Amino acid sequence: MTFKLRHSKYRHIFCDNPKPEHCWTGFRLCTSTGEQQYIKASAKYFSIALSGGGGPVAVCRLDRPGRFERGKSQILSGHTGSVLDTEWNPFDDSILATASEDTTIKLWGIPEDWEPTDEKGNSKSGEDLKESLIDIEGHRKRVTLLRFNPTVNNLLASASADLSVKVWDVEKAEEVNSFNEMGDLTQDIVWDFRGENFATSCKDKTIRFMDGRTGTVTNSIVQAHESFKTVKCTYLGESGKFMTVGSTQQASREVKVWDLANTSKPVKVEKIDNAAGAFIPLFDSDTNVLYLCGKGDGNIRPFEFETDSLFRLSDYVSTLPTKGMCVVPKRGNNIMACETARLLKLTNASGVQPLSFTVPRKSDAFQDDIFPDCSAAEAAHSVDEWLEGSSKVPLTMSLDPRKTNGTKSNTKKAFKARTARQLAEELKEANSRIKFLEEKLKENDISFD
Repeated sequence: MTFKLRHSKYRHIFCDNPKPEHCWTGFRLCTSTGEQQYIKASAKYFSIALSGGGGPVAVCRLDRPGRFERGKSQILSGHTGSVLDTEWNPFDDSILATASEDTTIKLWGIPEDWEPTDEKGNSKSGEDLKESLIDIEGHRKRVTLLRFNPTVNNLLASASADLSVKVWDVEKAEEVNSFNEMGDLTQDIVWDFRGENFATSCKDKTIRFMDGRTGTVTNSIVQAHESFKTVKCTYLGESGKFMTVGSTQQASREVKVWDLANTSKPVKVEKIDNAAGAFIPLFDSDTNVLYLCGKGDGNIRPFEFETDSLFRLSDYVSTLPTKGMCVVPKRGNNIMACETARLLKLTNASGVQPLSFTVPRKSDAFQDDIFPDCSAAEAAHSVDEWLEGSSKVPLTMSLDPRKTNGTKSNTKKAFKARTARQLAEELKEANSRIKFLEEKLKENDISFD
C-alpha cells in the first residue's frame, strides 16, 4: 500500500507564548456577558469594553503594549449603558462602531495622536473621547452584535435583543433593511466573501441565510447542532462551503462543514472535545487556515481547510483561559518575520496577549508562497452601487514590503464626519464671519438685502 503525504505550506506553523513586555494589562473588563468576541482589532488599534458608567471602551494601539490605567489613560465614553460589542471599519483603521445596552450604535473617529500608553509601556494622560461621529437609533432593545460588510463601504449589520437583524448605511445613518422574525436571540452574524449575503445563527438552533440587500431569508438549516449551546459560523472563503461550530446533545463540541448548494446534511463532521465553552472560529480566507478558539480554553486549534476536509495543524498550548479572541487584519502583521496570523487573546486576569502564528523559514526574503494578496483597506463599491446590484470580490493588495513601501494602514478615510461640537464651532465661526462682512457692507453704505 502506498501512502501519500499531504503537502502543506502551513504544516509547521507555530506560536510561542508572548513575553510580558509585549502584552497590555490593567483593564477592568465589562461584566456584561453575551455572544460577542469581547475584543476586536483593526490594523492599528484594538478595542475592549470596560466596566463603569457611560459605556467606557478602551482603545489601545497595537504598537504600544504596556499598562492601561483607568482614570489616566484615554478612553471612549458616550453611551448610557454598557457596550456589548465593537467593530472596526475594514476600510478605515480609525473608525470604530460600538453597540450598547442603551439600544444605540455609535461611530467614533479615533484621533491620530491617540496614545493610552507611551513608548515605554506606561499609562499616558490624555483627553477622553466623548463625542461620537454618528449615532444610529432603530433597535428597541439592547444591540448585541455588529458586523461590517467586507466589500461595501460603510455598510453595517447589527443584531438586537428585540429579535431583529438590521443592515445600515452608517454614513447616512439610515436603515437599509430589517429582518424582524428571528426566533430567539441572535448568536452570530457573518457576511459571505463578496458581502452580498449574510448568515445568522440563533438560539432557536436555526441557521438563516439572508439576502443582504433585502433582508429576506433565502435558505436555512433548521437544526445545525443538537445542543442549545451557542452556535458560531463562518463562510469558508469562495469555496461554496459554510462552517458551523456547536455541540451535540451529549455536550461534545463539534465542527460541521456544509455545502451551500445543498444544506440538507453536512459534508463533514469533526468532533473536537467535551469542553463547555463556545468556539470562536477565525478563518483566514487567504491561507485557508481556521483557528478554533474556545471561550474558557487555553489552547488554540489551527486547522487547514482543503476541499471538504479539515486537517489539524500544531496546537497553541496554554493554561490561561480565554475570555475573548480576535484576529488582526493581515496588513498589521510582521510579514518579514513570516507572521501569517496574529490573534489577540483577551483574559480576565492577564490582560491582552498577542499570539503570533509563524511559519518557520530560513530566508530573509519575502515569502510570496505563504503570503498571497490579502484584502486591501479600500472598498470595492459604495452602498448605492451595491444596492443597484453591483457584485465584486474584496479588493486586494500585495504584502511585499517592496510594493507597499512598508505601509500597513490606509490613508484614505472611509468617510468624512464631524461631531456636534465641531459643527457648532464651524457654525459659530461662520456666523462671526457673516456679522463682520455685514458691518463692512454697512460702513460702505452697500445694501445686502
